[in-house]
Amino acid sequence: MGENLSAIHPSQFTFFEAHAPFDRMEHRHLQWMLEHMQVAYYEAGEIILTPAQGSISRFFVIKQGAVHGEQEIARTDEQHAWLELVEGECFPLGALLSSRPVASVYRAASDTFCYEMAAVDFNTLLEMSAPFRDFCTRRIANLLEHSKSLIQARYTQSSAEQQSLTSPLAALISRAPVTCTESTTVREALEMMQHHRVGSIVAVDSEFRPAGILTLQDVLTRVALPQVDLAQPVLGIMSRELTLLAPQAQAHEAAMIMAQYGMRHVLLVENGRLTGVVSEKDLFSLQRIGLRQLSLAIRHAENLGELRRSAADIHQMAHNMMAQGVPPEQLTQFISTLNDLLTMRIIELEFSASELAGTEMLASVCWIALGSEGRFEQTLKTDQDNGLIFEVPNGLSAQQVREKLLPVAARINIALAECGFPLCNGKIMASNPQWCLSLQEWKQVFAGWVENGTPKALMHASIFFDFRALYGKAGLADTLRTWLMGEVKGKSRFLYQMAEIALQNRPPLGLVRDFVVSREKTIDLKLNGITPFVDAARIFSLAAGVTATNTVSRLRASAEQLRFRPMEVDAWVDALLFIQVLRLRHHDELSEQGMADTELDNRIDPSQLNELDRRILKEAFRQARKLQSRLAMEYQQ
Repeated sequence: MGENLSAIHPSQFTFFEAHAPFDRMEHRHLQWMLEHMQVAYYEAGEIILTPAQGSISRFFVIKQGAVHGEQEIARTDEQHAWLELVEGECFPLGALLSSRPVASVYRAASDTFCYEMAAVDFNTLLEMSAPFRDFCTRRIANLLEHSKSLIQARYTQSSAEQQSLTSPLAALISRAPVTCTESTTVREALEMMQHHRVGSIVAVDSEFRPAGILTLQDVLTRVALPQVDLAQPVLGIMSRELTLLAPQAQAHEAAMIMAQYGMRHVLLVENGRLTGVVSEKDLFSLQRIGLRQLSLAIRHAENLGELRRSAADIHQMAHNMMAQGVPPEQLTQFISTLNDLLTMRIIELEFSASELAGTEMLASVCWIALGSEGRFEQTLKTDQDNGLIFEVPNGLSAQQVREKLLPVAARINIALAECGFPLCNGKIMASNPQWCLSLQEWKQVFAGWVENGTPKALMHASIFFDFRALYGKAGLADTLRTWLMGEVKGKSRFLYQMAEIALQNRPPLGLVRDFVVSREKTIDLKLNGITPFVDAARIFSLAAGVTATNTVSRLRASAEQLRFRPMEVDAWVDALLFIQVLRLRHHDELSEQGMADTELDNRIDPSQLNELDRRILKEAFRQARKLQSRLAMEYQQ
């Protein structure tokens, strides 16, 4: 039964100002809202909303007590409600925005008081208040932005650090690029660089399209040492392999390219025309970590000792970037990219020192990354998951090739362990004969999983579907991926089994104040937080024929093919990235306490989170359940 608010008490403002999104609304809009609200009481067990009631007529904010959402498709084995809402939370936003019935039964979990507002007033408030409208239409994204601002406030060191690796490259450009024509002489080009005091000059054609670039480093190696004729056209000595990005691209993309390929400059091009040049120096003030120097040190390392130091530098760089507020998707890609470089250098050194150096056999080998490395999602805590694909030369058997490769693979795995990547407890490594296979043998293994895999086998095999080429003949991995996509197509039994396994891992939402925790009062953010998203994205990508291995890329690429709503996918991605933020922050805090990276864990005590992060984590787990509901609807009978 409802009771109108005859007068607004200051405590009511205090209540709403403690909860998002009301804390960001203008006071006059908050007052208007309160003037159009009433308070209603529901006794424990009483149904508040049900799908049978039809279109929703009221907007609810819980003043005191708790409300459970019950939905059979997502009910856990323990018969918990699929969600719990507590003080300050509002509902049912999706039904109100879509003018449809609710999908769940909302029931008072205890004696509960709710602020209520008519749907017509809810719609008026949407038009009136931008923060309220933004929250209702992008709930988890809005909460994440709020949390992010608090995190940045915690880490910000000075106003000079406000620009970040998320800045558009165009924002880093302070001057027009120095250019010359394709026929400009070397001497003239050098004089122009000296006059403008720049470290690069770009040759452009008549339509201002870039044709080549000369840098100060090139001057030493391509002009001074070879003593070239300064009267010749500069284009003849310029680098013609150009890296082009759009001005709207973010700084982290340029930094990633510089780290991967050891470059110092990226050209900004719009509609084919050169608009600017971004140098390593431009990015250095954003990074404060010497990203390119670190990648160069890895590339030129000559022994394991140097690589161990580089591995430590990667971990320190990750800590620094975390402190600077670099978003989790970018941070994990940076970590994975640098770990890739380190792994590749270890492989190069070990193969070069082996009896296989220079042989045809070695030219037909592909080292593949699996698991989180295969998905570009590594954090500070990561073990090894890898394998080898090879071609069988004429006159040899697969077993003979394997016997040659296994000793080298074992040395590589040991070297990686010495650089901080522990050996895999499940022995999913290239030194295991089971995962050092010819292309044909890999096809047979995958075919066995797809055609006849048992639930237990598929559970352990799931990370193999995340493979990507890391070193050697990448075409072998590409061939295997193309074959696998064709093999999976139309295999409904396989997808059903994969979905059945994925749905066994339910997000830890419960009735006892939000979360289901272990005996130690903790939640495993990797197993119960990240993994539901990873598993679902993998299944969707296999069903849609998407070749990407990164989880976010899989979700976005599969969405169009499987006709998921963009807002639905955005919410899944935001939820996944927030859990990854918590995980990275947890690792960072443990490292600050002196814990070694190999000792880091993924377990957090949710009671130690601040109120906002607890609320977002709840919402993130709800999104995981919604994703699993979609998975069940698509692939379960």
